[in-house]
Amino acid sequence: MTKGSTSGRTAAMPFIMVTVLLDMMSIGIIAPVLPKLIGSFMGSGADTSFAYGAAQAAFAIAQFFSASILGALSDRYGRRPVLLLGLLGMSVNYFVTALATEFWMLLAVRVMGGAVCANIAVANAYVADITQPKDRARNYGMLGAMFGLGFILGPVTGGLLGNMNVHWPFFLAGALCLINTVYGFFVLPESLPQERRRAVDWVRANPFSVLSRLRKLQGLEQLLWILGLSILAQGCLHTSWFLYTEFKFGWTPKDNGISLFVVGLMAVLVQGGLLRQIQKRMALDRIVRIGLVSATLAYAGYGLVPVGWLMYVVIVANVFGYMVQPGLQSVVSNSVDPSRQGEAMGAVSSLNSVAAVLGPILSAPMLATVSHYPLGDWRIGAPFYLCATIQLVAAIIGFRYFSRPRHVDDDTLAGRASA
Repeated sequence: MTKGSTSGRTAAMPFIMVTVLLDMMSIGIIAPVLPKLIGSFMGSGADTSFAYGAAQAAFAIAQFFSASILGALSDRYGRRPVLLLGLLGMSVNYFVTALATEFWMLLAVRVMGGAVCANIAVANAYVADITQPKDRARNYGMLGAMFGLGFILGPVTGGLLGNMNVHWPFFLAGALCLINTVYGFFVLPESLPQERRRAVDWVRANPFSVLSRLRKLQGLEQLLWILGLSILAQGCLHTSWFLYTEFKFGWTPKDNGISLFVVGLMAVLVQGGLLRQIQKRMALDRIVRIGLVSATLAYAGYGLVPVGWLMYVVIVANVFGYMVQPGLQSVVSNSVDPSRQGEAMGAVSSLNSVAAVLGPILSAPMLATVSHYPLGDWRIGAPFYLCATIQLVAAIIGFRYFSRPRHVDDDTLAGRASA
């Protein structure tokens, strides 16, 4: 462990774990009710779809431009001030959103929130600062567990509150972030000592220079295409889910909160335990291939189901679909030299950023064009048919890539040996 330069206290995982848990809970709390709040400013379902897509894209674009800059600032001035800035900024974001009386106010504060929020990236850097390399996998797993737990508890809490008053979840999320800021100010030590800090490199902090590094990862082009398309399909789903279920099934924020609770629970169960057990009996590339097909069918299923309860059947049946992204990230990691791991994970982060921007841009207009159809109409599922198409392209590339005789990964061999 490293001595924190701010207070002299020893930096420890419980501090950052609580920070991530509260942060992810606040994000999850507003997820089921943000479309409803935006809809209160709009006159039709189509207008709500466009406005919600714009709000999501505005946050993602602001975050895309600011994330690398905030990361560089955390390397120069320490993790603690950047993390506290992000938490305070998100607190203001939620409170102003709750009090907004016009859509432009909400849109403006979404841009501000995206610009100051780099909490997860800084938290990952914090963990790297305070742990030895041999312990990082375990600690990142603990961080991932807090991430998942926050997304399990947050949406169901927000959905239940939002059913009573659409503004209350935003006040709760803002209060959690404010508590988190105060907690961090008094309890969270700095993890990056003065001797390991470096000057800000504004060239490397340019977000487009981060994307340009994707081209340098020669030999990973097809893997990154598979992963990027899979992330994009999921980004389109995230934008469409809440309004789609409202337009097609008449779901309320409570219904959406419960559905996200089930999704989060499945993700934690599969990624936190089942994946490891299946990997002992099945090659990782085969798991990914099955997962790509499963995810494609699940997206199509979400769009085709005529009644709401069948959404839960698809959520639970899509077991292998939850294994695609962690499986692909493992394959990417195992396909590069240890000295290039930072580049590889940076590429994955870049793909997530691009997908967060493109998802709303692609799916929101499509949802707007079908929002006028009656409850239960299969055409309302158009955004999910788009997700299925994107995922199908990823599956085709994946089957071609993994069918190469030379492709055998270390995790697969280790898994077979231990089976």
